[in-house]
Amino acid sequence: MKYTQLVLLFCILVAFRPKDKITKVYLIGDSTMADYSDNYDPGKDYMKTRYPVTGWGQVFQPFMSKENLASLKGIIQGDSVIVDDRARGGRSTRTFFEEGRWRNVYEALNEGDVVLMQFGHNDAAENKPERYVNIEGYKEYIRLFVNQTRQKKATPVVLTPVNRNYPWKEGKLQNVHGEYYQAAIEVATELDAFLIDLTQLSMDHFNQKGKEYVTDHYFMNFGPGIYEAYPEGSNDNTHFQPEGAKAVAGLVYQAMTQLKVN
Repeated sequence: MKYTQLVLLFCILVAFRPKDKITKVYLIGDSTMADYSDNYDPGKDYMKTRYPVTGWGQVFQPFMSKENLASLKGIIQGDSVIVDDRARGGRSTRTFFEEGRWRNVYEALNEGDVVLMQFGHNDAAENKPERYVNIEGYKEYIRLFVNQTRQKKATPVVLTPVNRNYPWKEGKLQNVHGEYYQAAIEVATELDAFLIDLTQLSMDHFNQKGKEYVTDHYFMNFGPGIYEAYPEGSNDNTHFQPEGAKAVAGLVYQAMTQLKVN
C-alpha cells in the first residue's frame, strides 16, 4: 500500500473512531465543598487573598481520573469525568436555588451526569436569616434537587454535611449537625436516592487521626505571619487546609465506589 493510501486510511480511522463519552460530576453545596481557586473571586489572586482555604471539591478532580473509573463503573457510565464544582460559600439549599445557581446546573445536565449535593452548614444558621432554612424547607429543597436531577436522567447523590471540628467529648468528635443530618438521610431514604453519609465518614476519619492532628493539619488553624491572606493567623474549625480537603475528597471517592445504578 502506498504512503498516501496509508495516510488516507489513518485519517478515515481517526474520523470514525468512537469518541470518549464524558460524564460530568456536578458539585452543589457550600464553602466546605467550593473551589476557591477557580475564579471564585474574579480579579483576585487566590494565593494572596484566600490560600490555604481549600474546599474538598477543589481537589476532587484527581480522584475522578481514568485510572479510577474502573472502581466507579457502578455510577459513572462515561469514559472520562469532568468535575464541575458549583458550590459556593454561605449558601443554603434555599439561597442556592433562589440565586439561580441550581437552574444553571439543571439546564446544563445531560443524561448520565451525576450531581453530588451537600448542604446543611448554612441552612442551620438561625442567627443568619438571609440563609437560614428550617428543617422542612431544607428537606423540600433536597427533594427538588433530587427530582429535577432525575428529570434530566442524571443521577442525584445526597451527602450529609461534612462534620466540623467540634464538639470533642472524651476524645471523640460528636455530630454537630443534629436534625439537618437526619433530615438529609430521611429524604434520601424517602426518594430511594443514593446517600453518602459524609458526616459519619468524616467523624470516623477525624477521630482516627485525633483532635490535635486534624486541628493543626486539616482545619484552618495556624498562627500569624504564615500566610499572606491571614496576617493575624486563623482559628477556624469549619473550613479546610489542603490536606484536610484532600482527605475529605478521598472519603467521598471511596463512598462513590460503593454506589451502583440499577
